[in-house]
Amino acid sequence: MRVLGISAFYHDSAAAVVEDGVIVAAAQEERFTRVKHDASFPTRAVEYCLARAGGGPDAIVYYEKPLLKFERILRTAFAVAPRGFRAFSAAMPVWLRQKLWIPLEIERALAAAGYEARNRIHFAQHHESHAAGAFYPSPFERAAVLTIDGVGEWSTATLGLGHGTALELLSELRFPHSLGLLYSAFTYHCGFRVNSGEYKLMGLAPYGAPRYRDTILQQLLDLRDDGSFRLNLDYFDFLYGEKMTGTRFARLFSCPARRPEEPITQQHCDLARSIQEVTEEIVLRMARHLQQITGEENLCLAGGVALNCVANGRLRREGPFKNIWVQPASGDAGGALGAALAFYHSQPGARRIIDGRHDGMHGAFLGPSYGDEEIGAVLEARGIPHERLGNSAAVAARIAKRVADGAVVGVLQGRAEFGPRALGARSILADARSGKMQRQLNLKIKFRESFRPFAPVVLAERAAEFFELEGESPYMLFTAPVRGTRRKPTADDATMQERLHALRSDIPAVTHVDYSARVQTVEAGTNPFLHAVLSEFGRLTGCPVMINTSFNVRGEPPVCHPAEALDGFLHTEMDVLAMGSFVVEKIRLAPEQIPDRGARIFAPD
Repeated sequence: MRVLGISAFYHDSAAAVVEDGVIVAAAQEERFTRVKHDASFPTRAVEYCLARAGGGPDAIVYYEKPLLKFERILRTAFAVAPRGFRAFSAAMPVWLRQKLWIPLEIERALAAAGYEARNRIHFAQHHESHAAGAFYPSPFERAAVLTIDGVGEWSTATLGLGHGTALELLSELRFPHSLGLLYSAFTYHCGFRVNSGEYKLMGLAPYGAPRYRDTILQQLLDLRDDGSFRLNLDYFDFLYGEKMTGTRFARLFSCPARRPEEPITQQHCDLARSIQEVTEEIVLRMARHLQQITGEENLCLAGGVALNCVANGRLRREGPFKNIWVQPASGDAGGALGAALAFYHSQPGARRIIDGRHDGMHGAFLGPSYGDEEIGAVLEARGIPHERLGNSAAVAARIAKRVADGAVVGVLQGRAEFGPRALGARSILADARSGKMQRQLNLKIKFRESFRPFAPVVLAERAAEFFELEGESPYMLFTAPVRGTRRKPTADDATMQERLHALRSDIPAVTHVDYSARVQTVEAGTNPFLHAVLSEFGRLTGCPVMINTSFNVRGEPPVCHPAEALDGFLHTEMDVLAMGSFVVEKIRLAPEQIPDRGARIFAPD
């Protein structure tokens, strides 16, 4: 049975195809349209997934139930009337024109691609999709399942239990009481974009002190031992649809909402640290309660909050579960995959292939790939001088050598990643040992805020030499402390800027100000190319650790096609581009082939 899953019309629209329980393809629409967090119907992602599968679907599953979501919007609007009328009236046209007609949208898109959709369209609930995306690809025969996000139809968090092909949601937290919305409120108040900038808030937190933690717990929510809570809605404006926080929130913290380009102050750092610690406490309480009621030793996580790798790291270290697996596309994009998996496993005769260790995500390399013929054609069409190496081993060796020399290398190899993390297929690689590399990458290549940390990628078999990491982290979804033997002392009373530029370890470019790192571990069986790069880099330098960051600039999604990779390479200060068997050295380009950086306008995040 071939099942097509679709998520759309909120943020991070995506499509996925599952065939007899095996994940064949998955991609976000943004990778094709170049619109970051594209919420439109994923027409191009659907076309790609079905082409990869080799035919039309037997069933199409949408990742949530629009009518139930519409009911929540209506009931909320009437409950807070008349204050929310302006936002309600602004939202209604798109609902009446599009969102209430999902089956028709799907039929039109499939017909345009040459496939029949009539009588094959089904709907999953939002958190059912998250739970299925967490459990079914996991390596566990049975596991507890925890999903946490902003809101689906009514649920904002669910506790579940999976066993074989069965998955049951046991309890839920309901809107408007939401950990995802609480975290997004602080994201908004600190000047970052909601549903996009939460990871910035997480990265800012270590620069601050948790001096507002008690205020949050005492004034903003009533938190119970089982992790459930009720928000004090007097302090939030999201029910009215226009903004997340208002005057009372600002008065409580003596801090107005920051405009996006205003300077970040120590108070913003302290707010970030405080809500991060509260978030971790809530996640820990939910997990402990879930373990108590299920008795399971394995936990699966999904939903937007499951992308909070700091909370995940603490849950792994302090939580009650022996093993934790997090869906790498935990947000709404992953809902498309979860919807397809939920439907397939509800059918008679459905099977799961599990071995207790390897997951079913194929390393999250589920997007498009491009061969040397297409890559070469792009380079030739642009007249770009290049070198074609004999095999992937030679390319890996060249990348390792150039990074060891201090170069920054853009990489396009194999199938693109599904989810928000770059895992080596559409990545920028650089030397983690460099004391200047974090600033160089942020300001000259990524064009983003200088405080933001970079993640290390390390050989799985040598990760313990550098990080206090419990278990694997193939999807960059857990933080871990840098080993004490590799740390360098820093001043406790240093300013934010002083802490930012301090050399904190012998891998300073990937060591955050609190000596943590968002680690990606690489195994030869899952990611042979990147494993070869790191192995050779380790041989050359004695340090099998590199920076791995997504191949994009501020305001754009990661590159997908070779032409986009070439464009990104030319418009930044990257030194080398490695696509398939081809290597391009910027130093060999003519001056007129290198555009002025100012010729390109970078959108805000």
